[in-house]
Amino acid sequence: MNRTKGDEEEYWNSSKFKAFTFDDEDDELSQKERNPSGPVNSLRDFVDDDDADDDLERVSWSGNLIGSISWSIKETSSNSGSNHEREQLKNRNSFSSYAQLPKPASTYSLSSFFRGRTRPGSFQSLSDALSDTSAKSYAPELGRPKGEYRDYSNDWSPSDTVRRLRKGKVCSLERFRSLQDKLQLLEEAVSMHDGNVITAVLIFLKRTLSKEILFRELEVRQVALRHLIHFLKEIGDQKLLLDLFRFLDRTEELALTHYREHLNIQDPEKRKEFLKTCIGLPFSAEDSAHIQDHYTLLERQIIIEANDRHLESAGQTEIFRKHPRKASILNMPLVTTLFYSCFYHYTEAEGTFSSPVNLKKTFKIPEKQYVLTALAARAKLRAWHDVDALFTTKNWLGYTKKRAPIGFHRVVEILHKNSAPVQILQEYVNLVEDVDTKLNLATKFKCHDVVIDTCRDLKDRQQLLVYRSKVDKGSAEEEKIDAILNSSQIRWKN
Repeated sequence: MNRTKGDEEEYWNSSKFKAFTFDDEDDELSQKERNPSGPVNSLRDFVDDDDADDDLERVSWSGNLIGSISWSIKETSSNSGSNHEREQLKNRNSFSSYAQLPKPASTYSLSSFFRGRTRPGSFQSLSDALSDTSAKSYAPELGRPKGEYRDYSNDWSPSDTVRRLRKGKVCSLERFRSLQDKLQLLEEAVSMHDGNVITAVLIFLKRTLSKEILFRELEVRQVALRHLIHFLKEIGDQKLLLDLFRFLDRTEELALTHYREHLNIQDPEKRKEFLKTCIGLPFSAEDSAHIQDHYTLLERQIIIEANDRHLESAGQTEIFRKHPRKASILNMPLVTTLFYSCFYHYTEAEGTFSSPVNLKKTFKIPEKQYVLTALAARAKLRAWHDVDALFTTKNWLGYTKKRAPIGFHRVVEILHKNSAPVQILQEYVNLVEDVDTKLNLATKFKCHDVVIDTCRDLKDRQQLLVYRSKVDKGSAEEEKIDAILNSSQIRWKN
């Protein structure tokens, strides 16, 4: 509709809102320019303060309050193609220099971001604007390289996927849905010879394939099969591991895997019953004997532990009063059990379960192992009579002789470790057959008589003179060396 110039002037002059002029004395920016002494210190100098903002009404060119329902409807309708008001502004001659006036694009303003929302219907605060997921984002999204969009579109081939996994990049395996694609992915991983990648693909296959299909395909792929077996052992998935060995008909590995479960059983009685069920499993001959011995040993330990706990609490047995037990014997190895028996039950009859001889015969302990363990136990108790009896044997004529299946040089070292007297050490050092070893041990453990007698028997004057400088002045050993050196009956070596 065309208006006359008079009508336009009446329209603008009759508005209830005051138009903007450069001569407006109330304009705050003009006041700042006129008063240079008042510097602008913050954005609040350019925007209205909170109190003023509450009283100020913002309007559009149509005269409606910005943010009101009527304004929103008109703004929406204007976006759909109604430009009637804009066309009217273009035809006004009095404002020809301002023909293109901008229309507000949104209800947000910079001042509202800093002031926050003070009342219903006012502008949103910065935190509200950012947290409002329904609000349109006016900031453009940063562009990504085209190569990265392929990760989200899932168009990587099996070979490309494996290469990315090898480089440590994240990529989804879910796009490989058919069995053929999954097997191709596995073959690509195996060809890379990277255990981590193979394991990652196997985890994916384990989750997305049935056990029967997975086992069937891995049976002809031994490299992947070994990786899966190792992975299942590491994570402790015994059930799936047993199913796998049962499918592959690996009876011995199946039995060993089942036997390993005893490690998770803490109660001795329950562990004993579990071991009893393992005896009939298809082990090898050697392993079957081991399982039987394990069950028998635990059965003996339970009996010995109950009896010794009672004796120790009663306080009537001397060995338990002088040497209280430091730990339970349950679930201990065979050698530890033998040492315990030699320490607390050495003199018991062979018919008792705690007798060392009974343990030796039941578990077929070798002679060297038995002597070494018994020597360590009796020497720790300083039972030198038992040590002597351990190495004393009689022949068919009744003569006694000392014999050590472990070698007397080891006997000497164990005795010295347990602080054996010099007289006992010298006795066993003399039983060492090798002369050089004997001299070294005698010198190391200060068995003076053995060194002096050995040098005399060797007729080694020079070595005897060297050793004379090592003994104390005026000692019995020095006098003995001087007597030998001054003897005319010895023909010394040149």
